[in-house]
Amino acid sequence: MPQKELDLFKAFRNPEHMKALAKLIKQESKTKIRLMEVCGGHTHTIMKYGIPQILPDTIEFVHGPGCPVCIMPKERIDHAYVLSQQPDVIMVTLGDMIKVPGSHGSLQDARSKGADVRFVYSPLDTLKIAKDNPEKKVIFFAIGFETTTPMTAALIDQVIKHDLKNIFFHINHVTVPEVMEVLLQSEECLIDAFIGPSHVSVITGSKIYDQFPKKYHKPVVVTGFEPIDVMEGILMIVRQVNEKRADLENQYKRSVSYEGNIVAQDLINKYFDQRELFKWRGLGNIPKSGLKLKDEFSYLDAEKIYDKVLPKEEINDHKLCICGDILKGVAKPTDCKVFGKACKPSSPIGSCMVSSEGACAAYYKYGGVL
Repeated sequence: MPQKELDLFKAFRNPEHMKALAKLIKQESKTKIRLMEVCGGHTHTIMKYGIPQILPDTIEFVHGPGCPVCIMPKERIDHAYVLSQQPDVIMVTLGDMIKVPGSHGSLQDARSKGADVRFVYSPLDTLKIAKDNPEKKVIFFAIGFETTTPMTAALIDQVIKHDLKNIFFHINHVTVPEVMEVLLQSEECLIDAFIGPSHVSVITGSKIYDQFPKKYHKPVVVTGFEPIDVMEGILMIVRQVNEKRADLENQYKRSVSYEGNIVAQDLINKYFDQRELFKWRGLGNIPKSGLKLKDEFSYLDAEKIYDKVLPKEEINDHKLCICGDILKGVAKPTDCKVFGKACKPSSPIGSCMVSSEGACAAYYKYGGVL
């Protein structure tokens, strides 16, 4: 890593700066504030750097549903599993998705039984797989929030541009504002303010959170992923609460603008429409919260092409798993009876333990569980 970048990373993780911010938060925090960090990346930063231990008891973190692997329902995992079993199919997806258990098992299980399942770091890596295997049907199982959606759209763009006939898509992209609104409308809501996702906001712009201060009187501070970013974001929320304000503020100005990446937004809008409903694991069906391919691109849609073989039944989560309550922010991983016992990263029962962004995985890795 170049020295300039190394110095920048050190600055955003400076212990003395963190202590100074913690002191300010302790001095200024006068009332209980339950902060939901929507994104799993923030959860891992909070746990990794021991941020709860240096803050006053007035600050409580409420972990949100911003982990795309964690919210993927078993029905969609079962789709991937069944598709991977079809003749001459190569199933391609992003790394964490391989281990998520469905009702038949995970894609990793499917691979152990002979299915050709591959993970990629970038959706565009699918192009090489397809070109190297022209006799195969390559299905890209697309997941993620607004952060990764442009990359899937870019892959679709290349498939059409180069007239590739053997790449198809199973689309599972979801969007942040809709689930935030559902959480706020719930009778179980424990949220006083939001730490807004940073990578999502690079694409969408901070404008997507406008409604939450205006409609629900909940402060939102878009915050970067470094520990100093998180501490600054918390201080900004504390000051809003003290001043009885509910505003949209942007701590992450070095990367996020109000309007966002217009080119990426246009590419998404070119290929995707909103679904009427999308089921979130543990949260149920949320209107307008998922994306699908536009009808004009249905010839690329694996859900339509393989409709007759895809399972349709509703699948319940494991009875002992409380991932749903964790994703709603009404429970902590340590409230789960099987956390760190039957449910570990090596043998996950629930999706929150599988993903590198999951709250359970964060608690297990950084919370001192043996």
